[in-house]
Amino acid sequence: MNDTIAMISTPIGSGGISIIRVSGEKALDFTNEIYKGKDLYKVATHTIHYGHIVDENEVIDEVLVSVMRAPKTYTREDIVEISCHGGVFVTNKILELLLLKGARLAEPGEFTKRAFLNGRIDLTQAEAVMDLIEAKTKTNLKIANLGLRGDIKKLIDDFRSRLLVCMAKIEVNIDYPEYEDEEQITTELLKPSMEKMNEELQKILNRCETSQMIKEGIKTVIIGKPNVGKSSLLNALLREEKAIVTDIAGTTRDIVEGKSNIGGIILNLIDTAGMRDAGDVVERIGIQKTKEAINKADLIILVFDNSTTFDDYDRKLLTLTADKRRIIVVNKEDLQAKIDVSEIKDYILLSSFNEKDIEKLESKIKQECQVGNINEMDASYIGNARQISKIKQAKKAIEDSLEAIKENMPIDIVSIDITSAWHYLGEITGEETNEELIKELFSKFCLGK
Repeated sequence: MNDTIAMISTPIGSGGISIIRVSGEKALDFTNEIYKGKDLYKVATHTIHYGHIVDENEVIDEVLVSVMRAPKTYTREDIVEISCHGGVFVTNKILELLLLKGARLAEPGEFTKRAFLNGRIDLTQAEAVMDLIEAKTKTNLKIANLGLRGDIKKLIDDFRSRLLVCMAKIEVNIDYPEYEDEEQITTELLKPSMEKMNEELQKILNRCETSQMIKEGIKTVIIGKPNVGKSSLLNALLREEKAIVTDIAGTTRDIVEGKSNIGGIILNLIDTAGMRDAGDVVERIGIQKTKEAINKADLIILVFDNSTTFDDYDRKLLTLTADKRRIIVVNKEDLQAKIDVSEIKDYILLSSFNEKDIEKLESKIKQECQVGNINEMDASYIGNARQISKIKQAKKAIEDSLEAIKENMPIDIVSIDITSAWHYLGEITGEETNEELIKELFSKFCLGK
């Protein structure tokens, strides 16, 4: 933390500009030594200056240099950003000159790590930085910004404050029983508070599944017998000819994948081999992959053919997916109906070639996956796996405290579980953490961030 780091903060390759970021006590020293222009120590903070990067007397590039003095910077250290022409050689050359002057090559995520260690952001905000970079939809961006502006931290801090009040009152009662004016905390007085927090944490966990699907995408598997129109449906949802479509049953012999954005939600679509008694080895392998995909799916789109009769294999597919989140589609509405839909509940009749029908299906997908209005989402929509695991641990500790209360355990025993919940929640924001966790978390960041 006492050294000065440097790294290219823009993607490597040809482009309009590249940015080299320098952070640390000697950021201005090292830049001044290779910069021909105003003395950077004499310019006002948060200003941009025109000049040239030079290697001894040789001009390397014409640049703009941004100077930001601590503590009002991303890392709370002095930061210099050099904006140069976006060529691979020139960008690397400027970085090389900085390293030769004494800067160290930054590790992945080290700028954000310094922001955390210097107290500018907490761990939820640090993780939100990466979510913001990786956001592929407006919904992803909305959730990332909730974390970045500190809403998740406020949510967790509120829980920790309430737990701390309980812990403090218990400690006063245990250590200073002679304080008659202090409210005597009993397990019965604690119970309503613990039950309320347990319910609130459960509500957050109920939303976490939706949040993770929004963040990672909804793994959607399209299944059905051969020639029911699965590939046509995939192509319609993707708005492109991704899968080969023919009238020959068994055309799709392996899984075909694609991504579709429906109103800010990513569908990770998988078109599978038709489910039937396979005729050859290749088809059998395809069907086995289909069964594996079904087990891993967030959503099943089960497709039946409106122009054929409902048979025993269709019934098998209904049974196979009965305990899954699914949408049943009766395809080929434009053909003469032969199917008996009396055995099917809650289905959508459509044609893969009708845009309005596809929009109707997309609306049903959002409804089935409980993806609400983006404007209604708040900090309780947590999609980070690490944060979710800690919430689960905190909830389990609170449940243990309620169980201890139920069994009339002494108040100091109940306090152990309450304290554990407080610690678990502290790990979410980084109030309680360790060096290994920090190292692992920031190693996943991109270089220069």
